[in-house]
Amino acid sequence: MNPFLCFVLQAWNPPAACEFSRETSRFLRDYAVWEINAFLWISLLTVTYFLTHKLFKFFKLWNQGSKIPGPPSPSFYGHFSSLSNQNLTEVLSDSHGEYGSVVKLWLSPKQLLVSIKEPDVIREMLWKFKDKLPLTEKAFDLAFGQSTLFASSFDKVEKRRESLTSELNVKLLDRANLIPTKAVERILAERHQNMPKGHADRKMASQHMAFTLLGATIFGDTFLAWSKATIYEELLMTVTKDACFWASYSVTPFWDRGFWRYRRLCTKLKCLTKDLVQQCSKNYKFNGHLNVRDEPYGNIMGMLFHGCLTTGGLISNMLMRLVTHPEIQHKIYTEIIMAREGSEDKDQPVAEKMPLLLATIYESARVMPAGPLLQRCSLQHDLRLKSGIIVPAGAIVVVPMQLVQMDDSSWGNDAGKFNPYRFLSETEKISASLNKDTSIAGHAEEPKGQRKSSFVLNDPNENAAFLPFGSGTRACVCQKFVIQGIASLFASLLEQYEVRLGTGSKTNSKLTSTDSISQDFLSSELVFVGRTS
Repeated sequence: MNPFLCFVLQAWNPPAACEFSRETSRFLRDYAVWEINAFLWISLLTVTYFLTHKLFKFFKLWNQGSKIPGPPSPSFYGHFSSLSNQNLTEVLSDSHGEYGSVVKLWLSPKQLLVSIKEPDVIREMLWKFKDKLPLTEKAFDLAFGQSTLFASSFDKVEKRRESLTSELNVKLLDRANLIPTKAVERILAERHQNMPKGHADRKMASQHMAFTLLGATIFGDTFLAWSKATIYEELLMTVTKDACFWASYSVTPFWDRGFWRYRRLCTKLKCLTKDLVQQCSKNYKFNGHLNVRDEPYGNIMGMLFHGCLTTGGLISNMLMRLVTHPEIQHKIYTEIIMAREGSEDKDQPVAEKMPLLLATIYESARVMPAGPLLQRCSLQHDLRLKSGIIVPAGAIVVVPMQLVQMDDSSWGNDAGKFNPYRFLSETEKISASLNKDTSIAGHAEEPKGQRKSSFVLNDPNENAAFLPFGSGTRACVCQKFVIQGIASLFASLLEQYEVRLGTGSKTNSKLTSTDSISQDFLSSELVFVGRTS
């Protein structure tokens, strides 16, 4: 009650006013108790509903998961403890061998992993399961800021993916043909300055090639002259390295000084990205997915990181295959020279005229994919496969890439061997280009002076087991762009240099470079030898 009104009432009728004040106080106390009780009851009902809903989802997950074939869980906590001591791919291989093409593993009481190995079922799954794990989106947002290209929900990324496909595979495809020559010149010039006699670490060189190729292709020639490119590359890799660690916290660790140091690095990376856009925007107008007013640089940083990770891995594997198969490298060099001679523009690589180079890229991607697992999920709805198996919402659905892309039933008896010719069809001509040798093609060598053979590239995506770029609704939108760029990169590189294994490099002596696709480089130092030397 208003204090002034109480004072007036007390002055006019003190006894009645006191009685009125006591009644008012009692009413206010009762009202406060009623409000607190109501709040507590509402809170109790809300928490009860929330826990009941969680419990219902938990039992539903266990009920549906128990119907999927797979090894029994060793404990209430699932296979997590046993997987920490084993290779997940090996565990899935054993499980598929015993339980079939679709198997389950319990990673924890609330986390179900479903692995699919059959190519036809994989293709069906990749079209139905459109979402990705929430942790992926959280890690990207933490490192680069909000982005509509790397969201977990497919509905959020569908429009951006369409614009990105148009941008990369149409507008920037010509740029991917022209840039690699300049990129190779810069890359090797830097390597010769920093390392004696052209020596370079394979992984570091591959990462730098991928970064330079993507940056120059997206941002134009100005990127090659950008003074902060080296600093940007190092900072980009540093920031992304710890992104998943900090994103794994359920609550933001604001009490940890390391987290704030990491956030300062993220801010610095964003500032450098802004500087890069300002430096390069004069030569290239940003459109579609690069509209900085919609997503402030998050899409740009995410594209560069994801592109460096996947493209760098493919370049690294490609280099490894070329140095362990020098006969393939020599034939690709011959193919490049012949394509140059038949091209009107001598300065522009013509990837379409180099089927063996493209087949080697595809085979390198097959034998060593970017990651061991291709992951998908459905965030909202349970999905039924044609086989009748129901995969509950929230379950992690994976494709064991090495098992699928090394399966004899899909690739033949030589699935465990590096053989680019599996992507080529032979056409006979009286005067043509290349001969297949016995060790790679598996056919008898033709006598000299007789008919020689040329090749036509097959579409690798016709085989449902070819999945280095994914498939379905969330397949890699820039597969054509990446293949074209890497082909042009190696065309420029191999035309000028021969790639050899450094004298100090060591390989696993138990494996042979011609028979095993899992050649293990303990120390992979490469040497780039000029063709004129």
